[in-house]
Amino acid sequence: MEIGFSEWVILEYSQIIKDVGKENLVLTSLPEGTQESDIPERLLDLGLQWTTKECINIDGGIDFSKVCLLDPAAETELVPEDKPTFDYFVFGGILGSHPRIDRTGMLRKKYGFAGRRLGELQMTTDTAVRTTQRIVDQGIPFEKIEFIDYPEIRYNKYESTEMPFRYIVDESKTPILPGGMLELIKHDAEQSIDDLLIE
Repeated sequence: MEIGFSEWVILEYSQIIKDVGKENLVLTSLPEGTQESDIPERLLDLGLQWTTKECINIDGGIDFSKVCLLDPAAETELVPEDKPTFDYFVFGGILGSHPRIDRTGMLRKKYGFAGRRLGELQMTTDTAVRTTQRIVDQGIPFEKIEFIDYPEIRYNKYESTEMPFRYIVDESKTPILPGGMLELIKHDAEQSIDDLLIE
């Protein structure tokens, strides 16, 4: 993981902890030398577990055969029938840029984890976790989950932003975003406009 936590990352991880529970999320591979004071207080207050060690070292060391690497380059889709096969799901390299760069490939090559895919399009980290939870915990096949691709997020009558990701939608067909994300997107868009005007 990169050094530092952007507001985007804080909001995503806050939502993931709320969705899966603090006992079911461990943020691994933080830069060497990371201290608790480097972790955002909002995440610590939610009970974030974190370590500078690699994911293989959690719980005193894990059985590689019980690890599923959520990998956009995998040839096999994640299915409900995978539930008894895996105890751990690793979301690696998804906190990257758009277009995607294959940082997940480092884990794939290094450990040979079994890979599963969540469709062809890039998701935000919280969406990938939410999708995995629906498939594995709720037994909903991927093709039965309702998504929206590249949604237009509109803040008012005149302004909107297209998000370059796939999202799960709620009952009203609205993309499910972390709490506070809409306000952050709007703020970032306003800052970009201000930068253009200043230049």
